[in-house]
Amino acid sequence: MSNNIYLKKGLNIPINGTAAQNTKKVIVPDVVAVKPTDFRGLVPKLLVREGDKVLAGSPVLADKMSQNILFTSPVSGTVAEVVRGEKRKLLEVRIKADAAQEYVDFGPKDVTKMNAEQIKEAILASGLWPSLVQRPYGIIANPEIRPKAIFVSAFNTAPLAANPEYALKDDLNHIQTAINALGKLTDGGVHFSLNEENYSGTPFHRIENVIQHTFSGKHPAGNVGVQIHHISPIKKGETVWTVSLLMLAAIGKLFNTGKYDVSRKIAVTGPMAEGPAYVTGYPGIAIKDLKDFFNPSLDLRFISGDVLTGTNIGRDGYLGFYDNQVTILEEGNKYELLGWAKPFRPKLFSTSRTYFSWLTPNKKYDMDTNLHGGPRAFVVNDVYGKVLPMDLYPVYLLKACLAGDIDKMEKFGIYEVLEEDLALCEYVDPSKIYIQQIITDGISLMLKEMC
Repeated sequence: MSNNIYLKKGLNIPINGTAAQNTKKVIVPDVVAVKPTDFRGLVPKLLVREGDKVLAGSPVLADKMSQNILFTSPVSGTVAEVVRGEKRKLLEVRIKADAAQEYVDFGPKDVTKMNAEQIKEAILASGLWPSLVQRPYGIIANPEIRPKAIFVSAFNTAPLAANPEYALKDDLNHIQTAINALGKLTDGGVHFSLNEENYSGTPFHRIENVIQHTFSGKHPAGNVGVQIHHISPIKKGETVWTVSLLMLAAIGKLFNTGKYDVSRKIAVTGPMAEGPAYVTGYPGIAIKDLKDFFNPSLDLRFISGDVLTGTNIGRDGYLGFYDNQVTILEEGNKYELLGWAKPFRPKLFSTSRTYFSWLTPNKKYDMDTNLHGGPRAFVVNDVYGKVLPMDLYPVYLLKACLAGDIDKMEKFGIYEVLEEDLALCEYVDPSKIYIQQIITDGISLMLKEMC
């Protein structure tokens, strides 16, 4: 029997562009990219050269600090280009995909007959180990550590997020296999959080061998960090792992079929998406492969992920490893004369009743990227507390990060948060402070000084 946790704080952003629950096309990619920048703290070691032939599941990169952690190709093909940035920083390995896919055969395995070390070795060899994210800090899980527990959020409340019941409706068996396997890697069990409002309507409530929890409330109720905070807060010296349903499905396919199969349904969303719907593709597919969903003559922003926490990858970018959503917005580079002084702005949403959007609570808005101003003085107020359902003092945490004061960062909760957990604070902030970047810098300092 699950226990329900009701979150009173939060905010659902009323943005247009939800993907219709139909799969519009299957993308046969020309080029996909493996991006080291998708993984926090990774120092990559290149394992291939331009012209090399790879299969789906062939190693492309390794972690220099832990070389048994591999990053493998999502498709079979030929290494077309190795892209580097400043100081020869490795940015992408681009692979020209074959028309017919070939896979490395890892061999199907019965996880009920495997021990923890065998399961760990199988996931490492396949390149799926980066699916496991370690908290604190949101880095790739350390295979030498046995975590306190493993946490899974089985629903997503982020703006326009892919519907897991639709996107993963054919993967229930694979998810169960992955749960059975990962349960052997921890003594604290697998904590599985569901949406109370849709509990009986989701097939995921039938998943076994988990410790079930239900949450109800607005975004960020679906964030695994918020769920961990209410189930078993992370203390100094403790380690937990998290994994998404999407990556559980890939791990389950590995054991059930013996293939590195990270294909997924991807939600193409946003106000500027033409006919938002789903496509079937791979991590690393090019935005150009989604040309049917947008007008190329417009000035648009392409986000791998959701509008709050996703990455701006540009028109020439590639989908991230962890993402199954692309959001398309209009660039907000248009300015209004005395816009701040206009009380009647029916096309804009306000969380503070500055405009009259509160009179139409069910209305959706064609939001763009305009900040309607720039960063200002960091004013102490109560707006963060209205949208953050965690027992933290975000202002003090942010100021500790800005000051580089590790003792105070620990005191005010740096172990419990990632950028996504404070994304709504950034959205509602009247000072327009780049809160997520401050948290990123704070975590980087902790990794440098404490790890």
